Amino acid sequence: MSDLLDRFHDIVADRYRVEREIGRGGMATVFLAHDLRHLRPVALKVLHPQLAVSLGPGRFLREIQIAAGLQHPHIVPLYDSGRAGDLLYYVMPYVAGESLRQRMDREGRLPLDDACRIVRSVAAALDYAHRHGVVHRDIKPENVMLHEGEPMVTDFGIAKAVRAAVAERLTQAGMAMGTPHYMSPEQAAGEAELDGRADIYSLGAMCYEMLAGTPPFTGGTMQAVMARLFTEPVPPMASRRDDIPEWVEQGVRKALAKDPAARWATATQFARALESPVGIATPPEPRASASAGQSIAVLPFVNMSADPDNEYFTDGVAEEIINALTRIRALRVASRTSTFALKGQCDDIGEIGRKLKVATVLEGSVRKAGNRLRVTAQLVSVADGFHLWSERYDRQLEDVFAIQDEIAESIARALRVVLSEDERRAIEKPPTEYVEAYEYYLRGRQFFHQFRRNGIQFARRMFERAIEIDPGYALAYSGVADCCSFLYMYWDGSRANLEGADAASRRALELDADLAEAHASRGFALALLRRYAEARAEFETAIRLNPNLYEAHYLYARACFQEGRAEEAVRHYEDAARVCPEDYQAVLLMATPLSSLGRSDDAAAALRRGLQVVERHLDLNPDDARALYLGAGALVGCGDRERALEWAERARAIDPDDSSVLYNIACVYSLAGMIEESIRCLDRAIQNGFGHREWLEHDSDLDAIRGDSRFQMLLQKL
Repeated sequence: MSDLLDRFHDIVADRYRVEREIGRGGMATVFLAHDLRHLRPVALKVLHPQLAVSLGPGRFLREIQIAAGLQHPHIVPLYDSGRAGDLLYYVMPYVAGESLRQRMDREGRLPLDDACRIVRSVAAALDYAHRHGVVHRDIKPENVMLHEGEPMVTDFGIAKAVRAAVAERLTQAGMAMGTPHYMSPEQAAGEAELDGRADIYSLGAMCYEMLAGTPPFTGGTMQAVMARLFTEPVPPMASRRDDIPEWVEQGVRKALAKDPAARWATATQFARALESPVGIATPPEPRASASAGQSIAVLPFVNMSADPDNEYFTDGVAEEIINALTRIRALRVASRTSTFALKGQCDDIGEIGRKLKVATVLEGSVRKAGNRLRVTAQLVSVADGFHLWSERYDRQLEDVFAIQDEIAESIARALRVVLSEDERRAIEKPPTEYVEAYEYYLRGRQFFHQFRRNGIQFARRMFERAIEIDPGYALAYSGVADCCSFLYMYWDGSRANLEGADAASRRALELDADLAEAHASRGFALALLRRYAEARAEFETAIRLNPNLYEAHYLYARACFQEGRAEEAVRHYEDAARVCPEDYQAVLLMATPLSSLGRSDDAAAALRRGLQVVERHLDLNPDDARALYLGAGALVGCGDRERALEWAERARAIDPDDSSVLYNIACVYSLAGMIEESIRCLDRAIQNGFGHREWLEHDSDLDAIRGDSRFQMLLQKL
């Protein structure tokens, strides 16, 4: 063992068993160690002693404390940090596999599809970090680990911690303050205040090297590389490789612009530019990759009970497993809407996998008899139909929570997904101690998903019954809050509903401050109360706690639009569509803020993309009024007026007096230039309870009637 290892091992022996050195860089030496408290392998990184002396423990720990809050499937989390004598260290999971640098050294230039996939994953991590105010500052192939082929970015926050305090010391010692091949011009110039565009440059340089085989600028010394960086244009990748599409060349060149203002505004925009020459085009079909197996659809479980009324319980078990799996950031989970649309159909697993674009399917059954419960579950590979895992549980009814947890963890193991401590705790935490309360909650969820006035009202009563049994049931309070918010927005704009949403969402957070659903519900209620700054903070917290919670992204986008923050609305709609690609709402609603920003081409592309999604949805759910009326608006925007009016009438026939249906059909008529019909429909929507004035004031779909005096009179009614 080295002297450094010996010194460190002696100090932290009660916490970590240091095994061997596995890497060494300009800032730290990396050891493989065993976490004695949690019984897991970790990567233990010890700053070089001269850096530790210059930096000091206070500043180091303050800087990386921010990075410790980052939780994302493509970010290696920070487990621990501290001081051991005169040494500073931080601890991360040990990621089995190789770095991107090792793969590039072995293979040279990467296939275009692989490079774009890696850029997408790293871009998602960077976008998440940038939204939380964290800039990486040292994006390079060495800091991207490939865990079973899936890219994970490491060392967030470390570069800033070191650079902030010891720039002069590093320069005097001849040590690099970053890697010149990937540093942006502003970073190379020593600017202290960097934003996310510096990381976008570095990601562009890394992408360039993956495709061209060398970084954009090379030289014999660090000074030579930096001189070329400041003075020379980026050499075309086509001069080094002849199969680079023009839009990829242009996308990388924009990421590598010397002026930060000329680069892509976000890392996600850069990643999307590599996929298609159209700004917001239909995403490419999922490609076979090492991570393809980390996608799953949970089918509705079959009710094997003698009582058909137990269907709500059977559906609830499957839905709760879906909710548990969405907390696992490395898994892509098909939405409940998509999987439950297949209920009762006899498609084989291969056909289901193709429809839902997943690699694995979970199917099962539930038999409930008195206080006895039998649950069977089997995880099946779409590719060959083989069982990856199966189990039967014969338990007492009160064990239902443990069964759901065990199924979720078994799926993670079968798909070789490593759970973080936060993910494991979230999965294992029971929502309530009372099974009867849980049953009422499941009944409420069954009706909540119908998204009709009577269903939402009944769902609220079921959630309230659950609370009567268990006054500490945070999820049930969150359910009550959402019911009140949706009733206020679409069907009954009374003060009582607004106050109900406010009170229930506050109580949910008082009971469980770590519940992402509670923060999303609170953000929804606060937005309706026009307390927008507080709402944004709640949505951000919900997304931090569960980045895969669709409702957090979707409701955040709606709140931004309601506030008139169109740019942010587009970004959050994009996040919602990423989390749930089979959802039609976010993609279609995105077109409105895009139009208000003057981005007509992007709005048209969003409508085309959304129509593809909604048509697939209607194939499975032909009586979904919301899909029909939102799709009708998209059809008008795409020039298919006749089909749009047909869809609008189909929606109206399903729910002729529903205020939400009437409002959205008024939007379709407005877009189609049918002024009289639009005014009449909007008037009836308001008479039947639609009361969301802020939405009307910002909805560009109603621009054709906005100048009509009757529209202003309708606004006065709200």
